[in-house]
Amino acid sequence: MHQSDPATRPATQDADSRVAGGSRPFGVHFRMAWWKVLIVIVALPATLLVTQLGLYLLAGLVESGDPFAPELTPLKLLAANVSTGLTALLALALAGWFAKVPWRVVFSAPRSFDRRRLVTYFLGSVVVVGLAMGVVGLTASEQVGWMGLSITGTTAGLLIVMLLSTPVQTVGEEIMFRGVLLPATGSWFRSAKPAFLTGLTLSSAMFALLHGSSDPMLFAYYLFFSVCTAVMGLLTRGLEAAIAFHTANNLLTTTLNAILSGGGAVAVDRSEGSTGGFALLLPAAGSLAALVMVGVRERSRHRAGTHR
Repeated sequence: MHQSDPATRPATQDADSRVAGGSRPFGVHFRMAWWKVLIVIVALPATLLVTQLGLYLLAGLVESGDPFAPELTPLKLLAANVSTGLTALLALALAGWFAKVPWRVVFSAPRSFDRRRLVTYFLGSVVVVGLAMGVVGLTASEQVGWMGLSITGTTAGLLIVMLLSTPVQTVGEEIMFRGVLLPATGSWFRSAKPAFLTGLTLSSAMFALLHGSSDPMLFAYYLFFSVCTAVMGLLTRGLEAAIAFHTANNLLTTTLNAILSGGGAVAVDRSEGSTGGFALLLPAAGSLAALVMVGVRERSRHRAGTHR
């Protein structure tokens, strides 16, 4: 049988051969040395915190206010989102360098990134999150701090920054936590199941911790949110569904928080007992509903023979 010259094989084939042989599901589809995992675990949170601190201080100078006050102004929202985007770039670089894989593998594997999937799940997530937020508004608006509808200059600034930079933040978090940290921490195990469970546990815990809440219910919500988006990646073999849901969730919740904040900056108080308590079960139910939507959709695609 004729054997092709290795020198003539496509570069993408050589790169793809480093993706755990295709034997491991998305989420644990590439591996790196144990000491490289430790660098990733330290470097990404440290970079996020340092860049966010620096940009918050800059925002405080521009606004002539306290950069650490518990109110989310337009510039502080921009600072948070930009710092996440910058950290995601580092995450892509570390994955490529340490795991010797092309950056596109972070987004989907073994298939290519599917823009149609992204749009479909975004539209479905808008409906799911919209329904969940509607129930919150009807049953728990006071618990989550929503006041009367008011549009001011601050509100308009928040909405503009939110529309322009929230996708940077949501895509950045999915890259960091589900695209890089999950498979990186799963590298400590050769078998796929313990690798995924370890990566799921550690990446979700880091996601919740880095959101800076001391409230047990809010911490649990962030943990559950991360688990749902990680499982979306497992089901779809990519980040499209997680990015779509995360973006729809943050766009809608930030919009509602901005227009229902009484016309001022959005209050951000994540201390114990200040975040709505059991009202957080409603957006958590929305996360679960979005996961079910993705599971049903992927099963129907599989039955129809659409494997892309």
